[in-house]
Amino acid sequence: QVQLVESGGGSVQAGGSLRLSCAASGSTFSPYVMGWFRQAPGKEREFVARINRNGSTRSYADSVKGRFTISRDNAKNTVYLQMNSLKPEDTAVYYCAADHTNWGTMVTDFGSWGQGTQVTVSS
Repeated sequence: QVQLVESGGGSVQAGGSLRLSCAASGSTFSPYVMGWFRQAPGKEREFVARINRNGSTRSYADSVKGRFTISRDNAKNTVYLQMNSLKPEDTAVYYCAADHTNWGTMVTDFGSWGQGTQVTVSS
């Protein structure tokens, strides 16, 4: 099973940018579908973005489309989330997730999770 560690969170003003990283270890990285989710206080965890094994296919939640970009570097066992034009409603704990089999957008489609990194966007 792959272990995931997120980094890159922080506080930023509206309109700013952050890049999140998720480093994988403990298993071969390239066979995994990778995803980013987020969870705001009092809300359910929600899908943000996903990327397939070789990076050729990506998809995004409507709320972040055009502002966020997911990418991966299989040589570095790392997946990234570039977040631009951040809004206060993007404030949440961001989680990296991986799965060996599923290509989905539900929390239950991913079997491995990181511990999360806080992103706070102030107006």
